[in-house]
Amino acid sequence: MTARPNILYIMSDDHAANAISCYGSRLAAAAPTPNLDRIAREGMRLDNCFCTNAICTPSRATIMTGQYSHVNGVYTLADALDRERPNAAKTLQAAGYQTAVIGKWHLKTRPSGFDYYNVLPGQGLYHDPLFKEKGKPWADSHEGGEKVEGYVTDLIADFSLDWLKRRDPDRPFFLMCHHKAPHDHWEYDEKHAETHKGVTFPEPESLWEDKSHRSEGSRDYGSTIYTLAAGRMSQDWYPTGKLDIAGMSRDDVKRAAYQKYMHDYLRCVASIDDNVGRLLEYLDEADLAEDTVVIYTSDQGQFLGEHDYYDKRWIFEEALRMPFLVRYPREIEAGTVNKDIILNTDFAPTFLDYAGQATPSDMQGRSFRPALTGNRPPDWRASMYYRYWMHMAHHSNPAHYGVRTQRYKLIFFYGLPLDASGAEPEPTAPGMELYDLEKDPKELHNVYDDPAYADAVRELKEELLRLKAELGDADEQYPDLMRVRERSFR
Repeated sequence: MTARPNILYIMSDDHAANAISCYGSRLAAAAPTPNLDRIAREGMRLDNCFCTNAICTPSRATIMTGQYSHVNGVYTLADALDRERPNAAKTLQAAGYQTAVIGKWHLKTRPSGFDYYNVLPGQGLYHDPLFKEKGKPWADSHEGGEKVEGYVTDLIADFSLDWLKRRDPDRPFFLMCHHKAPHDHWEYDEKHAETHKGVTFPEPESLWEDKSHRSEGSRDYGSTIYTLAAGRMSQDWYPTGKLDIAGMSRDDVKRAAYQKYMHDYLRCVASIDDNVGRLLEYLDEADLAEDTVVIYTSDQGQFLGEHDYYDKRWIFEEALRMPFLVRYPREIEAGTVNKDIILNTDFAPTFLDYAGQATPSDMQGRSFRPALTGNRPPDWRASMYYRYWMHMAHHSNPAHYGVRTQRYKLIFFYGLPLDASGAEPEPTAPGMELYDLEKDPKELHNVYDDPAYADAVRELKEELLRLKAELGDADEQYPDLMRVRERSFR
């Protein structure tokens, strides 16, 4: 038995909780994920784990540093993580852990704090991908690497298993196994080409949402299922085959695109599930299961047709929520569920807690290890702060920030380009939205202007500004934003 547990951290890219069957969504019966479900069955499922900026690179930087985007400097996809900055892997390495990251890194600069890395350049490729391995030349870009034949999800698991078998068995390990899938363009492998064949997946209620209830700040923006069909799937280059929409009505195009999206996406998920099973089997065979914290999560959520969206970025639940499954038989009771508000800023402190290390003062999260044993601290957070910076970049999402509590979500769409993403979009109209998650968990009724919620609006604005001040995310440096905020917060 190791004195301190090993940590196997498995993270995918854009994997929605709704696409993991133990979460019980509309897709669960048609697209089961038995190996992921095993982690929940033998451990715990977190239902309110959230990211603080629902886009890949910033979320990954937050996971490594325990800091919000405005502190670690990674606001957008264009920003690189400063490799000189402290991170969880460096602290674990200094504490005697063997450390490795394999798969999707997506932080531009060469990984630091890892004894070994073998990572994809940039987004990486699904088939015959390039890998950048430690000890070989590195360029701080999306370029470089050596081609490896095979399917990326299988290869990442292969390399992870190989490292586990070569590690020093007398020292604990921290392995970050990062899958590319199921990021777009959802290129499944040959093994799963017939998976779910003939299945018609249930549509989410909000696929047909009338967004007139929304504020002007959000109602006409974002990447819809129809635009996915018209802009990508109808093209000859589309990697999983062109969707022929000629002669279809707009509604029929949406229906067809939704079904193709679900088939492609869930076939990628099936490969992840298979390969998670391989890692779990290895832990069993090597007699490591009792002494290893196994975590499965995603860098943020993903819309699977909800609100007529694909992609992520919004503060709405499907993008905000990170699936999080964790197993550690020595501490975590099997088959349990946690509903506390957990953030990706908390991941690094939790890793360190398992290693017997204190949370550094510059980390903004805190360990949730006690909550996993049913001992949530009495002063645990009752609200969380979110901010998306990339105004109208790539998927036409307006910049916004907001606060979520167990019952409510207040969103301020300020609609101004304030980051350095390289784009220079025009401002969009500001807007305020409020959702009563207890009565309206699907977020289909904006009640911001309902007089019955006037007290809630006032209290949530106060809480939002309190969190911003506590976390050091000041608006005062942006005069235009301050003017918009002053008008909107009256």
